[in-house]
Amino acid sequence: MPVITNIDDLKRIYQRRVPQMFYDYAESGSWSEQTFRDNVTDFEQLRLRQRVAVDMSGRSTASEMIGQSVAMPVALAPVGLTGMQSADGEIKAARAAAEFGVPFTLSTMSICSIEDVAAETNAPFWMQLYMLKDTDFNSRLIARAKAANCAALMLTLDLQILGQRHKDIRNGLSAPPKLTPKTLANLATKWGWGLEMLGTQRRFFGNIVGHAKGVSDPASLSTWTAEQFDPSLDWDKVARIVKEWNGKVILKGIMDVRDAQMALKVGADAIVVSNHGGRQLDGALSSIKALPAIIDAVGDQIEVHMDGGIRSGQDVLKALSLGAKGTYIGRSFVYGLGAMGQAGVTRALEVIHKELDISMALCGHRHIDQLSRDTLLIPKDFQGDWA
Repeated sequence: MPVITNIDDLKRIYQRRVPQMFYDYAESGSWSEQTFRDNVTDFEQLRLRQRVAVDMSGRSTASEMIGQSVAMPVALAPVGLTGMQSADGEIKAARAAAEFGVPFTLSTMSICSIEDVAAETNAPFWMQLYMLKDTDFNSRLIARAKAANCAALMLTLDLQILGQRHKDIRNGLSAPPKLTPKTLANLATKWGWGLEMLGTQRRFFGNIVGHAKGVSDPASLSTWTAEQFDPSLDWDKVARIVKEWNGKVILKGIMDVRDAQMALKVGADAIVVSNHGGRQLDGALSSIKALPAIIDAVGDQIEVHMDGGIRSGQDVLKALSLGAKGTYIGRSFVYGLGAMGQAGVTRALEVIHKELDISMALCGHRHIDQLSRDTLLIPKDFQGDWA
């Protein structure tokens, strides 16, 4: 068993173990991938303020996200195709999150269905929703999430039109993978992954196949999905979803102060500052650079979370110090899942928690709620003079 000391250790094992198309699906952005890269590298511009001779005993990373107690303010982000990274991947990730004491968010485009995850786990999870043209499917998905006792609904707002992701197009991304000469050659080197997949029946988009009208197999699913993202999504539709859910609502994909203010008006409980991991609008600001202005504008009126580029506990610490009340990891937990299944997700959470805890202590703090911008050394041009 290799020694895992950081997220990059998991990433290396993940890359060796998982088929290329699914590795590329996670480890890529749209167009030139500028925003995908900036999400990670912009954290490096922030420095931590070291403090000494401070009592570091009795530390705690415990907090709350939308009123839910968490072991640390880190949730597992919704990631599509998670069940292709490891067999029954959504179930494994949800179990790891529940045992660790952090939220798990199930993607609409998951391999395991809402019902699968609910039946195989004990803790309530969060459900992510895309606004689709098939409003009847949307309503039934919301009803299914309610029946599964999902604790929150996360509506993703930045996927009205699919960003062009060159690697996915070149790889012919599909679930399950199409058996072309290229994919067969790659799969021949991934025996462990293949044997796992032979042991499960969950290989299609479980929330959609058999639930959406006219979708009964992979061929019909592909046609349906390509036509379903709703380019007419507006704030009136968002308000209707908030009302229909009638529970905790998180709006994901907020990168502008004006959109954060609209989220307030429709009655959301939290927003996620997120650029979809750099997979939608390439050339947008990194999430960490967009965060401060949004915190300054609405942070005392709505819970602000942050997603994008988090690869360490120090990244979490920096986002919280800028004012975020919660953070999300997507790729970081996927690396662990693909590398070692449920144990890998647990290890990813352990790594991030340890880095967060030790770094917080060395900055002179014992509790998450003590963090502030004074914890950081922020360059004057961190956000730049953007018009």
